[in-house]
Parts: sequence; structure tokens; C-alpha cells
Amino acid sequence: MRTVVPGPCPVCNTEIQYLYHTENIPYFSELLIISANCPACGWRFIDTQLLRNAEPSRWELPIESPDDMCIRVVRSMTGVISIPELGVRIDPGPACEGFVSNVEGVLNRVEAVLDNLCSWADTDEERDRVCLLKDRLNEVRDGTLPVTLVIEDLSGNSAIIADHARVFRIEKISGEQGEE
Repeated sequence: MRTVVPGPCPVCNTEIQYLYHTENIPYFSELLIISANCPACGWRFIDTQLLRNAEPSRWELPIESPDDMCIRVVRSMTGVISIPELGVRIDPGPACEGFVSNVEGVLNRVEAVLDNLCSWADTDEERDRVCLLKDRLNEVRDGTLPVTLVIEDLSGNSAIIADHARVFRIEKISGEQGEE
């Protein structure tokens, strides 16, 4: 189901359209995707919400083969993505957007950040570290470097859709201030 609701852009007050779209993911849950784009100032908004009772959750997926690249990943605006074996952690910021993708899409997003870091690197040593991490991402894609994809979300609106994904109820996200 698609519903379009007119409303003001929160940045420039131009009248824009907010799109609410529901999608049913087999064997999982119905999902609400909310999006908006302001042609006047460029402001964008995208979020996902599960249309079921969601509890704070931590999803873990072992990535061990190229077949795992197709596994569906749903990340809400509040989801923290990490790949502990690579030292990768993506915290949501003020411009964070939710998305529905797959494991390969998540790795591509990490690689895009690394490409930006490489262009900002001040030293050859920093560039070499970025290149090494990009090489390791390719090993993950090829199935020669097993890692774990983790999504922690206090809203409970993130998920990894796979039989071998594990989900745990959490009280608060690792690394929050005050946690030891």
C-alpha cells in the first residue's frame, strides 16, 4: 500500500510529499518505509519501521560464503551496524537514513566510506590502512574471510532476514555512555 501525504519541508518550509509505503517481507513482517525529498533545498528523509511489536534487539549474522551476500538487511534510523572482525562500526548520526538492502549492499556502503577516507588521508600509512580494509572487504565478499554482521537497535526496527541469523533482546546498545 502506498500513501502520499503533503507537508512542509522541515528545512525550508516548501510543500513536499511524504511517501508511506508498506511492504511484506516473506517469513518476517510487514514493513513501513517512510520517505521524502525536497527539490528546493535537497533535504531527504528515509526510515523503516516494522509493523509489529518490536523490542530492542541485536541481530548477528555469520558471513561465510558468497551466497550470504544476498541476505536481506533492514536497518532503521536508530540501528548501529558493526563488523567486529574488521573494526567497522557505523553509528547513526543526525543525517542517518534507514534502508532495506542486502549484505553486499551493506559492504558497499562501508566501502564508499572507505573511499572517502582514502581521499582525506594525510599520510601514506593512513591510505595503506584503508586499502587493506578494502582488500579485506573483498575477501568477505569472496567468502575467504568469515566475519559477523551485527545490527543493534533499541527501537527494534532493524533485522537480518536469514535462517542462520541470531536475534537477542538487548537492554542498551554496546558502547553507550556509562557502559563498562
